Amino acid sequence: MARFILQKVFFTLVSLYVLATSTFVLMKIIPGNPFLSEKTPAAIQARIMAHYGFDKPIWEQYLNYMGKLLQFDLGISMKYQYRSVVQIISESFSLSAQLGVVAVIAATFIGVALGTIAALYHRKFLDGFTMVLAVIGVSVPSFVLAPLLQYYFAAKFRIFPVAGLTTPAHFVLPTIALCALSIAFIARLTRSTMLEVLSSDYIKTAKAKGLRGYVITTRHALRNALLPVVTYLGPLTANVITGSIVIEKIFGIPGLGQYFVESVNNRDYTMIMGITIFYGVILMICRLLTDIAYVIIDPRIKLTGRKEA
Repeated sequence: MARFILQKVFFTLVSLYVLATSTFVLMKIIPGNPFLSEKTPAAIQARIMAHYGFDKPIWEQYLNYMGKLLQFDLGISMKYQYRSVVQIISESFSLSAQLGVVAVIAATFIGVALGTIAALYHRKFLDGFTMVLAVIGVSVPSFVLAPLLQYYFAAKFRIFPVAGLTTPAHFVLPTIALCALSIAFIARLTRSTMLEVLSSDYIKTAKAKGLRGYVITTRHALRNALLPVVTYLGPLTANVITGSIVIEKIFGIPGLGQYFVESVNNRDYTMIMGITIFYGVILMICRLLTDIAYVIIDPRIKLTGRKEA
């Protein structure tokens, strides 16, 4: 296990290096600069460029950039002066993380429950009803679902708050809008895997031994059926925790997504590179934890990536 983790950590560090280098190169080949303005004299623009080190050769800028990354220094924002990127991320990411964690937990439990019910009642009313909900969840985009939820449950019936993220009631609508697609995907994935597992020989043997239905479902069928779901949880967690830009905009949540959009519009290079690397770190950590969890859940899988005979 230790060797397996060390290998994954090594490849994660290599991936982060490639991501950081690619982000730096992309920022340099984009035409224009964040200080380009007709109203700003050329001399002042030159001083600003020198202040941020943009007047130095590309290779020297790259070495300075990588050196700061090794010190966990993402630089100073070009728009929000005197505020570091790390400070902005630490202040804004908490809201995105809170909403993301709630959405991941809700998507996992609701999706697995709906998929299990659909598999146990295959070709019956509950199966069809569950799959109809899954199709709706996949078909309706979040930017369409979110305003509908606001209109009916906040503006019209006044059940939940319209915007913000301060009380538990504020989490309900953005969480539904954020995890509806994930619930539908997990439900369909769990259903198809459960149907395959329930038809396997060892499940038939367990039924022949007289084991109770819930024992077979929870201890034998569901555990193996969760393997594809666990694989999906890695990228799901990363994408959701980083926060949905659309959802944050619609519900007025001052999360990290809003800063990312503003940094792109303002050509705030340090902010763009810092948030991109931050997103990349979260994604790769989630993938690493997913690989480890996959091996723990299914002991038949060798750490080399092959199953035992």
